[in-house]
Amino acid sequence: MSTSAPRRRGTAPPRHAGPAPGPGGAPAGPRRRRSAQPYVLLVPALLILGLVVGYPLIRLGVISTQGFGLRTLITGRTTSVGAANYTTILHDGQLVPILVRTVLFAATLVAGTVLIGLGAALMMVAVGGRLRSAMMLALLGAWAMPTVASTLVWQWLFQPTYGVVNWLLTQLRVFGDYRQHDFLAHPISGFVVVWLLVVWVSVPFVALTLYAGLTQIPGDYYEAAALDGAGYWRRVRTVTLPFLRPVLTLVTVMSVIWDFNVFNQIWILTKGGPDGGTTTIAIWSFTKAFASQSYGQGAAIAVFSVVLLAVLAGWSVRRLVLSGEEA
Repeated sequence: MSTSAPRRRGTAPPRHAGPAPGPGGAPAGPRRRRSAQPYVLLVPALLILGLVVGYPLIRLGVISTQGFGLRTLITGRTTSVGAANYTTILHDGQLVPILVRTVLFAATLVAGTVLIGLGAALMMVAVGGRLRSAMMLALLGAWAMPTVASTLVWQWLFQPTYGVVNWLLTQLRVFGDYRQHDFLAHPISGFVVVWLLVVWVSVPFVALTLYAGLTQIPGDYYEAAALDGAGYWRRVRTVTLPFLRPVLTLVTVMSVIWDFNVFNQIWILTKGGPDGGTTTIAIWSFTKAFASQSYGQGAAIAVFSVVLLAVLAGWSVRRLVLSGEEA
């Protein structure tokens, strides 16, 4: 006669201590500890990044809370003003027009850079080896050219009296006599010249990055789409773009950050003129700090733009990570 009490209905059987079974029913071994080697290897890069980026940002934030002016440069003495610099720029009537102008300018730059870069990448995939190599060399040459040098060349191209562009437009005899026309004297045409220059410099990185992404797409997908009767543009829409979405998001975020902070090209060509018509938030920060000798307010404008870009970049990176997890 058994002396064990009957097990109640609905109760689980007693659990036996021991390692959980692994594959094939064998007991699993102890969990491996994560190696600290990857984190140790990142330390030098983090230290350099902290010195090059971290310290200037901290210093910028400190200056933005101080009454930092020309007197401070001479005496070295500063006074804390708290959030007064931020209050001043937020109540400045120039903030909204400059911010809208900056956003629109950056948006057109990003759109032009990504679209032209995508077209160049698709062209490099379609052409033969020699022409592809020539395109890559041309793109690398434009990318490797220093910003100041390329801006000075662009300035000469659109020079009113001896500019090549003015001469060509005059020779066409369609637009009239453009030999004395100054493109940089008008806000819209000035922005067009800057737009062409920035896109010309930015397209190589986008094109080469997207080309690298295109080479990783398996050809079987294109063959299957062709068998289904899909034309070229339908294959681009249904195969190429979905595979390139993470890379496109990455280059778009980087282009937004770069184009939002365009300074050299605008300053050398127009200096924010005429009458502030080409002044962006980067130009405003520079002129407020060095032309008005209000370094604290200039630093506050720079911190404000950093916060805007950080929010935008964080949102975009989050979308990129979520799309990668869904895939």
